[in-house]
Amino acid sequence: MKAALQTLAIGLVAATSVALAPPAHTMEETKIVPVEEIKWGPAPPSIPPGAQVAVLYGDPGKEGLFALRLKLPKGYHIPPHTHPKPEVVTVVSGAFRFGMGEAADRAKAQPLAAGSLFACSPGMPHFVFADEDTVIQLNSNGPWGITYVNPKDDPRQKK
Repeated sequence: MKAALQTLAIGLVAATSVALAPPAHTMEETKIVPVEEIKWGPAPPSIPPGAQVAVLYGDPGKEGLFALRLKLPKGYHIPPHTHPKPEVVTVVSGAFRFGMGEAADRAKAQPLAAGSLFACSPGMPHFVFADEDTVIQLNSNGPWGITYVNPKDDPRQKK
């Protein structure tokens, strides 16, 4: 009985310590980005010209979590490609088509309306089309990278 009471007392002390511990996240670690403060700039040269990017959180070029938005004009297309890390993408506005595979077949790409989400595993070949002006949000861990299935599709090779 005495051992059981000691175990109970230790458990209560431990639970109280956890409950009274400061939160793991503090306001210094919180980042809020009101929509009117999003700053758009040219997209990186690793994707076809015409898109704009806004990094909302983190640094896609460094280790760690990041969130960015891409603004894609109507008719925009990113040929089949892969990424080294998982991606979670949300369609914020517009109309977007997402397809899987090593050949960009628009007819096989799934239309995704604003509010839709897709997630890609590392190394999964996929491609996209924007049916109208579209904004997507990409969440992943850096460093971010893109490898085109067909190296000739890589805009960095067209200089």
